[in-house]
Amino acid sequence: MTDRPDEHDLRLSDDERLHALNVISEHFAAGRLDADEFYERSGEIAAARALDPLRNAFRGLPGGAPLEVVDNRIRKVSTEIAETTPVGTPSRSAETELSSLLRRGNLVESLDWVIIGITLVTFLVLNNVFDWDHAWLVWPSLIVTLGLPRLIFNYSDSDEELYEELKESENEERKKRLKQAADRIKQLESNDRDN
Repeated sequence: MTDRPDEHDLRLSDDERLHALNVISEHFAAGRLDADEFYERSGEIAAARALDPLRNAFRGLPGGAPLEVVDNRIRKVSTEIAETTPVGTPSRSAETELSSLLRRGNLVESLDWVIIGITLVTFLVLNNVFDWDHAWLVWPSLIVTLGLPRLIFNYSDSDEELYEELKESENEERKKRLKQAADRIKQLESNDRDN
Protein backbone atom coordinates (compact mmCIF):
# COMPACT_ATOMS: atom_id res chain seq x y z
CA MET A 1 0.00 0.00 0.00
CA THR A 2 1.46 3.37 -1.01
CA ASP A 3 1.39 6.31 1.33
CA ARG A 4 -0.54 9.29 0.05
CA PRO A 5 1.40 12.51 0.60
CA ASP A 6 -0.07 15.14 2.89
CA GLU A 7 -1.87 17.72 0.74
CA HIS A 8 0.34 20.48 2.20
CA ASP A 9 3.45 18.69 0.93
CA LEU A 10 2.23 18.04 -2.61
CA ARG A 11 4.90 19.05 -5.10
CA LEU A 12 4.18 21.74 -7.68
CA SER A 13 4.80 21.43 -11.39
CA ASP A 14 6.36 24.22 -13.45
CA ASP A 15 2.98 24.75 -15.11
CA GLU A 16 1.27 25.20 -11.73
CA ARG A 17 3.90 27.71 -10.60
CA LEU A 18 3.52 29.61 -13.89
CA HIS A 19 -0.26 29.71 -13.38
CA ALA A 20 0.27 31.16 -9.89
CA LEU A 21 2.76 33.72 -11.29
CA ASN A 22 0.22 34.82 -13.89
CA VAL A 23 -2.47 35.28 -11.22
CA ILE A 24 -0.16 37.27 -8.90
CA SER A 25 0.70 39.40 -11.95
CA GLU A 26 -2.99 40.14 -12.45
CA HIS A 27 -3.25 41.27 -8.81
CA PHE A 28 -0.23 43.54 -9.37
CA ALA A 29 -1.74 44.94 -12.58
CA ALA A 30 -5.01 45.61 -10.72
CA GLY A 31 -3.07 47.67 -8.14
CA ARG A 32 -3.45 45.35 -5.14
CA LEU A 33 0.32 45.03 -4.75
CA ASP A 34 3.05 47.60 -5.09
CA ALA A 35 6.22 46.75 -7.02
CA ASP A 36 8.18 45.63 -3.93
CA GLU A 37 5.37 43.33 -2.75
CA PHE A 38 4.99 41.92 -6.24
CA TYR A 39 8.72 41.16 -6.56
CA GLU A 40 8.79 39.55 -3.11
CA ARG A 41 5.69 37.43 -3.66
CA SER A 42 6.56 36.40 -7.21
CA GLY A 43 9.96 35.30 -5.90
CA GLU A 44 8.23 33.22 -3.22
CA ILE A 45 6.06 31.59 -5.88
CA ALA A 46 9.00 30.84 -8.17
CA ALA A 47 10.91 29.27 -5.26
CA ALA A 48 7.93 27.26 -3.96
CA ARG A 49 8.28 23.53 -4.50
CA ALA A 50 5.17 22.56 -2.51
CA LEU A 51 1.66 23.96 -2.23
CA ASP A 52 1.83 25.39 1.30
CA PRO A 53 4.67 27.90 0.68
CA LEU A 54 2.87 29.06 -2.48
CA ARG A 55 -0.35 29.75 -0.55
CA ASN A 56 1.56 32.19 1.66
CA ALA A 57 2.33 34.40 -1.36
CA PHE A 58 -1.42 35.01 -1.82
CA ARG A 59 -2.14 36.13 1.75
CA GLY A 60 -4.55 39.05 1.87
CA LEU A 61 -5.52 38.79 -1.79
CA PRO A 62 -9.08 38.04 -2.92
CA GLY A 63 -9.57 34.46 -4.02
CA GLY A 64 -6.47 33.18 -2.23
CA ALA A 65 -4.06 30.82 -3.97
CA PRO A 66 -5.14 29.86 -7.51
CA LEU A 67 -4.44 26.17 -6.82
CA GLU A 68 -6.44 23.68 -4.77
CA VAL A 69 -6.19 20.04 -3.79
CA VAL A 70 -8.87 17.68 -5.12
CA ASP A 71 -8.55 13.93 -4.57
CA ASN A 72 -4.96 14.47 -3.41
CA ARG A 73 -4.08 16.20 -6.71
CA ILE A 74 -3.33 19.83 -7.37
CA ARG A 75 -5.83 21.56 -9.64
CA LYS A 76 -5.68 25.07 -11.11
CA VAL A 77 -8.44 27.38 -10.01
CA SER A 78 -9.70 29.83 -12.58
CA THR A 79 -9.84 33.28 -11.04
CA GLU A 80 -11.49 36.48 -12.13
CA ILE A 81 -9.42 39.37 -10.85
CA ALA A 82 -11.74 42.34 -10.30
CA GLU A 83 -10.53 45.80 -11.20
CA THR A 84 -9.83 48.21 -8.38
CA THR A 85 -10.09 51.93 -7.96
CA PRO A 86 -6.76 53.66 -8.63
CA VAL A 87 -4.50 53.90 -5.59
CA GLY A 88 -3.72 57.29 -4.09
CA THR A 89 -6.97 59.19 -4.45
CA PRO A 90 -6.75 62.22 -2.17
CA SER A 91 -9.95 61.91 -0.14
CA ARG A 92 -13.09 59.85 0.21
CA SER A 93 -15.27 62.53 -1.42
CA ALA A 94 -12.85 62.85 -4.34
CA GLU A 95 -12.82 59.05 -4.64
CA THR A 96 -16.62 59.00 -4.67
CA GLU A 97 -16.72 61.74 -7.29
CA LEU A 98 -14.18 59.95 -9.51
CA SER A 99 -16.05 56.68 -9.08
CA SER A 100 -19.30 58.40 -10.08
CA LEU A 101 -17.62 60.01 -13.08
CA LEU A 102 -16.18 56.67 -14.24
CA ARG A 103 -19.54 54.93 -13.78
CA ARG A 104 -21.43 57.65 -15.67
CA GLY A 105 -18.73 57.76 -18.35
CA ASN A 106 -18.93 53.99 -18.90
CA LEU A 107 -22.71 54.16 -19.07
CA VAL A 108 -22.78 57.08 -21.51
CA GLU A 109 -20.11 55.42 -23.66
CA SER A 110 -22.13 52.18 -23.78
CA LEU A 111 -25.34 54.04 -24.60
CA ASP A 112 -23.55 55.91 -27.40
CA TRP A 113 -22.73 52.61 -29.10
CA VAL A 114 -26.27 51.34 -28.64
CA ILE A 115 -27.70 54.55 -30.14
CA ILE A 116 -25.29 54.42 -33.09
CA GLY A 117 -26.19 50.76 -33.68
CA ILE A 118 -29.93 51.45 -33.57
CA THR A 119 -29.50 54.42 -35.91
CA LEU A 120 -27.52 52.32 -38.40
CA VAL A 121 -30.08 49.50 -38.33
CA THR A 122 -32.93 52.01 -38.72
CA PHE A 123 -31.19 53.61 -41.69
CA LEU A 124 -30.56 50.24 -43.36
CA VAL A 125 -34.14 49.06 -42.83
CA LEU A 126 -35.69 52.31 -44.08
CA ASN A 127 -33.33 52.51 -47.04
CA ASN A 128 -33.18 48.87 -48.14
CA VAL A 129 -36.41 47.28 -46.92
CA PHE A 130 -38.86 50.16 -47.33
CA ASP A 131 -36.86 51.88 -50.08
CA TRP A 132 -37.56 55.24 -48.46
CA ASP A 133 -35.74 58.08 -50.22
CA HIS A 134 -35.40 60.13 -47.04
CA ALA A 135 -33.77 57.45 -44.88
CA TRP A 136 -30.73 59.74 -44.53
CA LEU A 137 -32.80 61.82 -42.07
CA VAL A 138 -31.94 59.39 -39.26
CA TRP A 139 -28.33 60.59 -39.30
CA PRO A 140 -28.98 64.21 -38.25
CA SER A 141 -31.22 62.87 -35.48
CA LEU A 142 -28.13 61.14 -34.12
CA ILE A 143 -26.92 64.49 -32.78
CA VAL A 144 -30.03 64.80 -30.62
CA THR A 145 -30.16 61.17 -29.52
CA LEU A 146 -26.47 61.14 -28.51
CA GLY A 147 -27.13 64.19 -26.36
CA LEU A 148 -29.94 62.56 -24.38
CA PRO A 149 -27.79 60.26 -22.18
CA ARG A 150 -25.52 63.22 -21.41
CA LEU A 151 -28.51 65.28 -20.38
CA ILE A 152 -30.08 62.50 -18.32
CA PHE A 153 -26.86 61.61 -16.46
CA ASN A 154 -25.66 65.22 -16.09
CA TYR A 155 -22.53 64.41 -18.08
CA SER A 156 -20.89 67.59 -19.39
CA ASP A 157 -18.14 68.07 -21.98
CA SER A 158 -15.61 68.66 -19.18
CA ASP A 159 -16.76 65.41 -17.51
CA GLU A 160 -16.21 63.62 -20.80
CA GLU A 161 -12.70 65.06 -21.17
CA LEU A 162 -11.83 64.08 -17.59
CA TYR A 163 -13.29 60.60 -18.13
CA GLU A 164 -11.14 60.09 -21.23
CA GLU A 165 -8.04 61.25 -19.34
CA LEU A 166 -8.78 58.93 -16.42
CA LYS A 167 -9.44 56.01 -18.73
CA GLU A 168 -6.20 56.64 -20.62
CA SER A 169 -4.25 57.04 -17.37
CA GLU A 170 -5.65 53.79 -15.97
CA ASN A 171 -4.86 51.95 -19.21
CA GLU A 172 -1.28 53.26 -19.26
CA GLU A 173 -0.74 52.31 -15.61
CA ARG A 174 -2.16 48.85 -16.25
CA LYS A 175 0.05 48.36 -19.32
CA LYS A 176 3.07 49.41 -17.29
CA ARG A 177 2.26 46.96 -14.51
CA LEU A 178 1.55 44.12 -16.94
CA LYS A 179 4.91 44.74 -18.64
CA GLN A 180 6.67 44.71 -15.27
CA ALA A 181 4.86 41.49 -14.38
CA ALA A 182 5.80 39.83 -17.68
CA ASP A 183 9.42 40.90 -17.28
CA ARG A 184 9.47 39.50 -13.74
CA ILE A 185 8.02 36.17 -14.86
CA LYS A 186 10.64 35.92 -17.64
CA GLN A 187 13.36 36.73 -15.11
CA LEU A 188 12.11 34.08 -12.69
CA GLU A 189 11.77 31.49 -15.47
CA SER A 190 15.34 32.10 -16.64
CA ASN A 191 16.61 31.90 -13.04
CA ASP A 192 14.73 28.61 -12.62
CA ARG A 193 16.30 27.21 -15.81
CA ASP A 194 19.76 28.23 -14.64
CA ASN A 195 19.30 26.37 -11.32
